Parts: sequence; C-alpha cells; structure tokens
Amino acid sequence: MIGGGSISSKSIPVFRPSMNQEEIDAVADVIKSGWIGLGPKTEIFEKKFANFIGTKFAIGLNSETAALHLAVRALGINSGEVIVPAITFISTAFAACYNNAKPVFADVCEDTLNIDVEDIKKKITPDTRAIIPVHFGGHPAEMDEINELAVEYNLKVIEDAAHACGASYKGKKAGSLADIGCFSFHAVKNLATGDAGMITTNDEKINEIVCKLRWCGISKGTFERTKKRYSWYYEVDDVGYKYHMNDIMAAIALVQFKKLKKTNRRRREITKIYNENFQKLDWIETPVEKKYVKSSNHNYVIKVSKRDEFMDFLGKNGISTSVHYMPLHLHPVFKNIKTNVPVAERVWKRLVTLPLYPDMSNEQVEHIVKTVKKFSRLV
Repeated sequence: MIGGGSISSKSIPVFRPSMNQEEIDAVADVIKSGWIGLGPKTEIFEKKFANFIGTKFAIGLNSETAALHLAVRALGINSGEVIVPAITFISTAFAACYNNAKPVFADVCEDTLNIDVEDIKKKITPDTRAIIPVHFGGHPAEMDEINELAVEYNLKVIEDAAHACGASYKGKKAGSLADIGCFSFHAVKNLATGDAGMITTNDEKINEIVCKLRWCGISKGTFERTKKRYSWYYEVDDVGYKYHMNDIMAAIALVQFKKLKKTNRRRREITKIYNENFQKLDWIETPVEKKYVKSSNHNYVIKVSKRDEFMDFLGKNGISTSVHYMPLHLHPVFKNIKTNVPVAERVWKRLVTLPLYPDMSNEQVEHIVKTVKKFSRLV
C-alpha cells in the first residue's frame, strides 16, 4: 500500500494517490492485450461512470482541462462572458479563454469557499453565456439556486467537479446537476489515474459533439471501426483535438472506481478526526458541510491566523502544506481583468491545506493533530 511509512523518514505529503498491485496488474493486462489507446477499457469505464453519476453519457478525456474546454465549446459558446469563482484552479477560467470568451470572477462564500450566488447575480450582463460553479474541496455548490438563475437569464451551467468525485447534493451525484459535469482523475484526485478527465451529460447532442472533438473531429474512432469488420474510412467535419482517454488510464480508473467508496470513507474519517480536534482551537476555522450535502472530502482546507509562520512550523515538523488557491485575478495572466471580490481577497490569505489522502496512517494523522496543537503556544 502506497502512502504509509515512518513520519520521521520523510515529510507527510499534502496528497498521495492510493494505489497498489491491483493497478499495476490492470495496466500490465492492457499492455499485454496490444490495445492501449482509446478502446474497450475506456468504453467500459465510461458506461460504469455514467451509471454511477446518474447521467446518460460519460465521455473519457485526457484531463479535466480538456473537459472544461470541450464543455464550453459543445454548448456553442465562442464569445461573451463566462462566470467562474475567484478561488479555483486556473483551468476553470481558461475554459472561457480557450473559446474566445472572457472569464468573469464572482466572489466566494466565506464558509464553503464555493461561488457566491448573490455575487453571480451582480455579475450577470447581457454578454453572459454560462456559469461554471466549482465544488470546492468536494463540497457541492448551491446548484438549485444557480440553475434557477440560469433558467431566468437563459444561461448554461457547467459543473467543475474536479474535487467532487462521489460527492452528492440533495441526494443527487455531483456531475448530474447541470448541463454538463467535468471531472478530473489527476494523480491527486479521489479517483486517480495519473492524468485523465470525464464529461458527463444527459444531452445526446453534446455527447456526439464531444466524442468527435476529443479525437481530432473524426467521425468514428479506430476502436469503433473495428467492432464488426475493420473499416479504414472516416470523415472529419470539424476542427477537433487530441483529448481522448486511453485504455491505460481507463484500466487504472476501473480499479480506482472499485475503491472509491472505501477511499472516500477514509477521507471522511480523517476529516472527522481533524474537525473534532481543531474545532476547539479558536485560531482555526475548520471546513463546513451543509446538511443537504455529502462532500467527497478531496482536500482539508482550514483558515488560520499567522499562516506563513504556521506553514513553516509544520514544515519543520515533517508536515507538508499548501494553499488552494490564490484568487485567479491576482495572476499576471488576468492582470487586465478588473473585478470586485472582497471575500476572496480577504479569505485566501488565511487558507492552508493540510495533508489528506486515504493511505495516511493513524500515526501520521495523530502527528499532524499534535503538531497543530503545539503551534497554539505561538498564536
């Protein structure tokens, strides 16, 4: 099992994939099969994932960045504005940029760090085409209210569910709550394949568009053309991309998928231990979980005073930390975009991500808890 080890031998990482011999054997089987590209394993995983999320379709891609790009394009958006939260990974905003649209940054809620619906209302203009809520840390955004806004203003909604594999909102899985859902299977995600992604949707037309665009606009992929009798013939009727998943990724994904319930449960256990211990410390604000939500507990983000000193103290005690995320408008790439997001600008300076991954040992969790408590003397 990967992820254990002595706490004195090396630092405890913020994230680490939970993999073992089963994933290795699955990859070996694919290599031995002679078919490692877009093929039968990908198709199996797509069907299983769609059934799990509760959508008609799931389309495997090589990253969630690709998924976000194709989601915006598949909705016919090639201009105007797309509203995204100020605190998220850069790919959320780039999805607009890739499609000649402008990202508009909405503020976040101080408790969940999800996009603030009230600020979305303020940012909607006649040029607005879509909203991309992000389920920060695996906690779904306020999707009912967001979808109501979308109906009122004739907008599209794309879920950025990079953190939310296995999360649910009012009994429905993240990824089934909007026009399109986008998932990440990057190395540190709850379901990790190294690097891959997925689009989920109930719209047959979107499914057809994405399936073509992910493989250079080709009308029929190689595997599809070999199912009965191999046919070399295909047509290209649109400019597409080399974005498809491959069977090596899918083989790992199928193993990870079987473990997802168990690994998410372990994430939840560690989160509970952290919460029970840190809620007693008045200088720490722990993550929240709304009653109608079940988080996938992708990361554990607290808010603290003396952040730099705190992170340095943990580092010296063998505990890695990170920050998720600096507000997007503070990056040089978006220096020309003016925005007003006071909560994001205030709260991000207090954010610290502590280690959270399924293979953390109880000893490691205990070490983190004790070390955090020791810092109390310095606050």
